[in-house]
Amino acid sequence: MSFPPRFLDELRACLSLADVVGRRVKLVRRGREFIGLCPFHKEKTPSFNVVEDKGFYHCFGCGVHGDVIGFTMQMESLSFPEAVTALAAQANLEVPAPSREERERAVRLASVEDAVEAASRFFAQALATPEGREARAYLERRGLDEATIGRFKLGYAPDQRDALKRALIKDFPEPLLIEAGLLRRPEGGGDSFDYFRGRVIFPIGNRGGRTIAFGGRVLGEGQPKYLNSPDTPLFEKGRVLYGWAAARAIDLPDLDITLIGIPTKANPLGVKGSGQAGAIGAPQTVISAILNALAPLGVTHIDMPATPERVWQAIQKAKTPA
Repeated sequence: MSFPPRFLDELRACLSLADVVGRRVKLVRRGREFIGLCPFHKEKTPSFNVVEDKGFYHCFGCGVHGDVIGFTMQMESLSFPEAVTALAAQANLEVPAPSREERERAVRLASVEDAVEAASRFFAQALATPEGREARAYLERRGLDEATIGRFKLGYAPDQRDALKRALIKDFPEPLLIEAGLLRRPEGGGDSFDYFRGRVIFPIGNRGGRTIAFGGRVLGEGQPKYLNSPDTPLFEKGRVLYGWAAARAIDLPDLDITLIGIPTKANPLGVKGSGQAGAIGAPQTVISAILNALAPLGVTHIDMPATPERVWQAIQKAKTPA
């Protein structure tokens, strides 16, 4: 949902940034600014500044920066529309009603979301079938137990041309399945076919945990080894991080995060481990480390060396709306 720029300007003007931040951070006035301990990383000396007259905050320790909407998004784990709606209620402002085009787009996106969720269930069920035996064996070799497989809703795309298509076509029109990145058409024309075939499937969720796309790891020697969903109305690869929802539930400033190599593309779970905290990329790596750091899809969002502060900065950058 988009909002008129004039409304957003009015919202920012109606709210005191220092008051909003002050509910979560103990602030001390220093001249025209306020200063306090940054809520986004551990520090003993205050480096978090709130510049009330200019409407922004900035931490000189970890580099986090934003306005009253960004602060609410980060502290409350809200999306941009959710934060705007919450702040508008505080300011006693009426949120503008969505346009007809926005309402139609919302209906279409809901249909695409339903199709992707249906595909996720299909892949999970296929993993438990006799045809999914090789995929289960691969996951077991990587050290994944049933609890982890269920937690991340891992699945299997049968090595057939149209297994998913046949399962979903009765409930969803073919053009919508193509739009959702679940089917593709041959370049030379002809019948559409499954986008993922013969692959272990890693569902990719949005910030709320709802599946919006998939990553697939081929079984055997096929190419490409790793395959992500194409960009869709729900999914833009450069702006989504694997394990986003799970990581948002963790208070990252309190974590001791060690990264020894960032997993690439759709293989963030390609590690062995016992289920205790560990380091990604190391031989003793464990699956719960995925909850301590986010593996980017296709591009590296974390500057090296990957300190906890830089991991946090990467997450904040991904949260910021375009």
